[in-house]
Amino acid sequence: MSSPGSERELSAKDVRISEIFTSDFLERFEVHSYRNASHILAAANPVEIAELIYALTRFHIDMADILTPGGNKSDIAKRMDKLLNPLGWWETRVQGDLLVRKIALVPASERAKSNQKADDTSVETEDTFRIASFIDGHKIDFVKNRVAFDMEWNSKDQTFDRDLYAARTFYDCGLIDGCILLTRSRELNHVFDEIGRRTSRGDFRAKYGASTTWMGKLLYRLDAGRAGGCPILALGIRPAVIRDFQSWMDANPISPKTPNDPVSAG
Repeated sequence: MSSPGSERELSAKDVRISEIFTSDFLERFEVHSYRNASHILAAANPVEIAELIYALTRFHIDMADILTPGGNKSDIAKRMDKLLNPLGWWETRVQGDLLVRKIALVPASERAKSNQKADDTSVETEDTFRIASFIDGHKIDFVKNRVAFDMEWNSKDQTFDRDLYAARTFYDCGLIDGCILLTRSRELNHVFDEIGRRTSRGDFRAKYGASTTWMGKLLYRLDAGRAGGCPILALGIRPAVIRDFQSWMDANPISPKTPNDPVSAG
């Protein structure tokens, strides 16, 4: 028992995660659970979580996906679409109007002054107002029943603010039990460093810099409570998801550094 006035650490991050994640899954993804997300989602939505785990264990990234500049929708995102769309996971937007009721309690004495028939009781009067599109534009990549799933590979890190706001809006409206967010693990920095060492693109890692979407930027926001009361399961893509990383390194050895040829005397 703590002494009066002592400080104890308080965090929404869970110490334990659900046992639904296999060793193969944990080799491919790091897992962080907030507000009991892993246990709530596994218990309340076992079919949907099983589908996601099945899809993610088959999800892969090729070195070409990382090396080739993408368009508006990268091959990585399209590959996730192909895995989840056939299972009924769709991009979903929430929209809603706000209905406001203004209720005034009119005392009997005031009603008598205005020549209204009155007894000894007060009467409520009500006016109703509607604010159109009070909730609008909050979009999540994949939603099925009461589970939301979003992926951020390499966007500006502020994108997480939009994603978390969308998740908490869906949750506050009673539409989902929680949200799963997939992004890059810090461990992928090793891959980006190897690309820089083995190609002429020495500054390649800058493309995946600290100000882009990766796990560190997401956990910072979750620790700060940006998701509100919405349970969030954060998944980080590890190097094991890149299926040809080792073969690519074998085909692209590090060139040995050679000293400059000495300048001969004239």
